[in-house]
Amino acid sequence: MVRIVNSVALAVLAACTALAQNSGVKCGAGSNCPANAPCCSQYGDCGVGAYCLGGCDPLHSNSLDSCVPAPTCKSQDYKFNSLDGITSNTKYLGDASKSNWVASGTPLIQDNGGPLVLNMNETNGGTLLASASYVWYGKVSAKLRTSRGKGVVTAFILLSDVKDEIDFEFVGADLLNAQSNYYFQGITNYDQGKNLSISDTYNNEHTYEIDWTPEKITWSIDGKQLRSQTKAETWNATSNQYHYPQTPARVQLSLWPAGGASNAKGTVDWAGGQIDWNSQDMQKYHYYYALVSDVNVQCYNPPSGANVSGKTSYVYTGPAGTNDTVSTTDKQTVLKSFLGTGTNMSAELPSPVSSTKPSGTSSTSAAATSSEIAVIPGLSGAGTGSNGLRGGSGNAGAGGAGSGSGNLGSDGGISSAPASTASTIGGFSQGNKAGNTQGKSGAPVKNERVLQGSLFAGLVAVVGLLAL
Repeated sequence: MVRIVNSVALAVLAACTALAQNSGVKCGAGSNCPANAPCCSQYGDCGVGAYCLGGCDPLHSNSLDSCVPAPTCKSQDYKFNSLDGITSNTKYLGDASKSNWVASGTPLIQDNGGPLVLNMNETNGGTLLASASYVWYGKVSAKLRTSRGKGVVTAFILLSDVKDEIDFEFVGADLLNAQSNYYFQGITNYDQGKNLSISDTYNNEHTYEIDWTPEKITWSIDGKQLRSQTKAETWNATSNQYHYPQTPARVQLSLWPAGGASNAKGTVDWAGGQIDWNSQDMQKYHYYYALVSDVNVQCYNPPSGANVSGKTSYVYTGPAGTNDTVSTTDKQTVLKSFLGTGTNMSAELPSPVSSTKPSGTSSTSAAATSSEIAVIPGLSGAGTGSNGLRGGSGNAGAGGAGSGSGNLGSDGGISSAPASTASTIGGFSQGNKAGNTQGKSGAPVKNERVLQGSLFAGLVAVVGLLAL
């Protein structure tokens, strides 16, 4: 019995050690992930499990197929009157048939059946909601009210795994403009941004729409087209290609602290200054918040000439990261456990082992749950898109979807504090510490941490087993 227990314990130890050894491995331009931590997360760190799911960068992973195939587009109207369909990033394994959204942070729902509350206080770092299914051209709209205040930014964006991006961003210090922008493979170009005039974004709910085709992007507010960008206008003679968003993207909604005290000066200045953690909203509601009532997704057909051999998933077939290197296939999208990768999707956690001990004594189980040994990318830095600064540290907490709620006050705010009503759907931490001052919001510096505390817990369990 001891030999069996010790064998399982050593297996758990090996898994934990492998994850720990790769907790600091970076990926990005000129640097791909190693074979034992093959997946490059959206924020530039290598790992397994959730690192290989939504946001996994195939161009800087160990190989193109290190990332798990991405679920294809699903036309649907998502009304946020409950937390149903929202899964923690510490629980989601890639099954878009069971989850509509993947959450980092503590999204809440109103007691009266909506809307969804993206919230941010001084310690939680904000909220991020990403669609489980991808969009490869389509029309996507979001009905929302933004947050307000210096340094507080609300975002509604489309972001692909190779960092093509289409944005609506809302700086809380300017409630009369929506900022629109687009990026190709994360290349920073702030000259592409344009302000779109609008009435008070905090007190008024508006419908923001991105209509994305292979030839044109249109930004509209409340049904009125305010900006368009054609693919033909994005030709770059230097690279001899179109710098136009063209790869499958996730829909992302977020509230994040661009004006955090540790962020780069360029980011803080762009966001209107440092966040006031003693503001009216903080004193009254105990957090900053944005309200989302509905997201509507209408999928378009793949572009002309696309390689379509199935309807389940998108995969990359070449290193260019352009739409001619994307195929629609019937490859599966679901990992068996957080030890899995795109090349080993059936990897399982070590089986639990029980041992009989005298009554009144305690035993440490060898069962290693996903939250104990999984590597979950923690979102850190200013923003959810490729134009945000991501530095410093962040970690993802564990937790399942619950029934956190709050009530709208007579002024449209939240009348109940989140401390007692919030249910944790997943940890979310942001804040730039890189000191980069480039540009309006800085160059895309990225960083994150794995669940080192949980790894330690797993190792403690192993030590307990070895002592049996």
